[in-house]
Amino acid sequence: MNYLRLSAVTLALTLMIGQTTNAVPKPGKPKKGKWETLFDGKTFAGWHNYLKMGQPIGDKWAVDNEAIHFTGGRGGADLVTDKEYGDFELEIEWKIAEGGNSGIIYHVNEDPKYKATYQTGPEMQVLDNERHPDAKAGRDGNRTAGALYDIQKPVTPNAAKPAGEWNKARLIIKNGRGEHYLNGKKVADYPTSGPEWDAMIAESKFKGWEGFGKYQTGHIALQDHSNKVWYRNIRIREL
Repeated sequence: MNYLRLSAVTLALTLMIGQTTNAVPKPGKPKKGKWETLFDGKTFAGWHNYLKMGQPIGDKWAVDNEAIHFTGGRGGADLVTDKEYGDFELEIEWKIAEGGNSGIIYHVNEDPKYKATYQTGPEMQVLDNERHPDAKAGRDGNRTAGALYDIQKPVTPNAAKPAGEWNKARLIIKNGRGEHYLNGKKVADYPTSGPEWDAMIAESKFKGWEGFGKYQTGHIALQDHSNKVWYRNIRIREL
């Protein structure tokens, strides 16, 4: 084999090795998805009432000054995303009326055997801490605004602003863990499955609930708790 032919073979092998190397994904953190707007500020596109996909949104829900507004009273039903999410990062702003109660619920399963979103989905509490009795119920503040409702006491207490003021919330569910942030402060940090999670559930009001906290994907819900509440600037990215 002459020198020129050997050089050509060497070059060909080098190119083949380079292509093979480039084809193998490099290890590292998974890429974050693009931000997706969940509310366009004008319509309920992408949302429906729980168990009522394809039907008109209940008249207790309204769009008010580029915010989703529950106007109060009974019969509205929770609002849920059309799409389901597994690991995600959610950003949302909320404002509660005086004495009000609501919640942001995730991994909601829409099987008709479950009559309410909270039967399956854990909740990031939305509350007027100063006036609603839930703030003093439960244990160690585990029903106050931003907390993992009735399951974990706040990592940082008193992160919420007073009723009538906007709060910036962030909810991260990733690799079997959940984190809640309210106005830039971490309020909750917990596993979403496994023995530790099961033990936390066993000490809460959800003990013995068939489907609670069992699903790793599901809808995101805004709760109708009969009280006036507003949500705006809602966006999500899958992780």
